[in-house]
Amino acid sequence: MNAALAIFALPALLACGYLLLLAAASRRRAAPPAAPPSLRFDIVVPAHDEESGIARTVHSLLSQDYPAELRRVLVVADNCRDATEPRAIAAGATVLVRDDRSRCGKGHALAFAFEHSLRDAFADAVVVVDADSIAPRNLLQAFAARLQRGALAVQAGSAVLNRDDSWRTRLMAVALALFNGARSLARENLGLSCGLRGNGMCFASALLRAQPYRAFSAVEDLEFGVQLGRAGIRVRYAGEASVASAMVSSARAAGPQRRRWEAGRAALARELGWPLVREALRKRSLLLLDLAIDLLVPPLSTLALAVAAGCAASTLASAQFALVLWLSSFACLAVYFVRGWQLSGIGLRGLGAMAFIPFYVLWKLSVVAFAQVPVRWERTAREGAR
Repeated sequence: MNAALAIFALPALLACGYLLLLAAASRRRAAPPAAPPSLRFDIVVPAHDEESGIARTVHSLLSQDYPAELRRVLVVADNCRDATEPRAIAAGATVLVRDDRSRCGKGHALAFAFEHSLRDAFADAVVVVDADSIAPRNLLQAFAARLQRGALAVQAGSAVLNRDDSWRTRLMAVALALFNGARSLARENLGLSCGLRGNGMCFASALLRAQPYRAFSAVEDLEFGVQLGRAGIRVRYAGEASVASAMVSSARAAGPQRRRWEAGRAALARELGWPLVREALRKRSLLLLDLAIDLLVPPLSTLALAVAAGCAASTLASAQFALVLWLSSFACLAVYFVRGWQLSGIGLRGLGAMAFIPFYVLWKLSVVAFAQVPVRWERTAREGAR
C-alpha cells in the first residue's frame, strides 16, 4: 500500500512542484517605458447578445489614454438576436454584423474581425476585449510599449470587476490572480510564452498575416497560443494593464460557464498535450514544453482534492513515505495559493472566503464531471448588468 500510494503521489508532486516554481518566479518587474504613440490599433469586441453591457465596454475603450486618431473600436455583432448592434453604434463603436448560424463561436467571430482589419490595413495591431469587460486606460500604451520593442503577441492582465459580491467572486479573484497572474508573470520572467487568456489579447497585424487565425474550439485562446508557440512566437505579458470582467456570483449561473471552460480545456489537453511534449523534446524547446505542461496540469480544484485524498489515505494506511510525498505536494499548493492571494489584492477581508474552498471544490467537480464540449456560443448569464 505504501508503494502504491507513493507511485500515485509522484504525478501530483510533479504538478504541484511546477506550480511552486511558477509562484517562486512570479516577481513583478517594472513595465517598459511608454514611447510616443505611433502605432494604430483596431480594438475588436466579439459580442453575442450583449445588449445589456456593450455600451459600458465601448465607453471604456473609447476612454483610452491614447490618441483617438490611432485607434478604432470594432464590435462584432455575432448572430445576435437582441439590440447589441444599435447600442454599440450609439456608444460610438463601428459594428461588424456577422450572421452565420452554421459557424458559431467566438473563434469564428474573431477570424471574421481579423480578416476585416487586415483588409482595411488601418491597424498595426489588433486587440481583443470581451463584451462584459472594462479596459484600463493604459491598455493600448502597455501593448504599444512591447510591440515597439519587437513583441508580436501580448496578453494583458485580468481582474474581477465585482470581486466583493460574494465569497464565490472573491475566490474567482484569487483563481484569476493565479492562472492569469502568477503563471503569466513567472513565464514572462523565465523567458517563456505567457500564453493567451482570451480577454485582453493583442496581435501585431504582421503576425496575423503570417499566422492566419484558425482557432475555433471552445478554448480558442489556448489553441491559438499553442499554434504561436509551435511557430516559435512568444506571447509577452503586460501585467500592469488588467482588463476587469464581471463574474457571476451564483452557482446556477456559474455552472454553464465553468463546464464550458473545463470541458474545452480537457479536450484540448487530450488532443495536444502529449504530442506537444514529444514535439518539445524533439525541438529541444523549453517554450513548447512549458505550454504542454500548462495544458496537462489538472485544474487547481482537481489537484487539491487529489492531494487531500492522498494525504488521508496515506494517514489511514500508515504509509509514511507516501505521506511525505503527499504532504510535500500540499505544501507546494499552499505556497502557490498564498501567492495568488497576494496578487489578487483582496486583503484580509477576503480571507473569510477561504473557508468556502471545500464547498467550491466539490461544486466545481460536480458541474464538470459530465461536462461536454459546447458546440455553439452560449452567452453567460450576467448579473446586475446595466
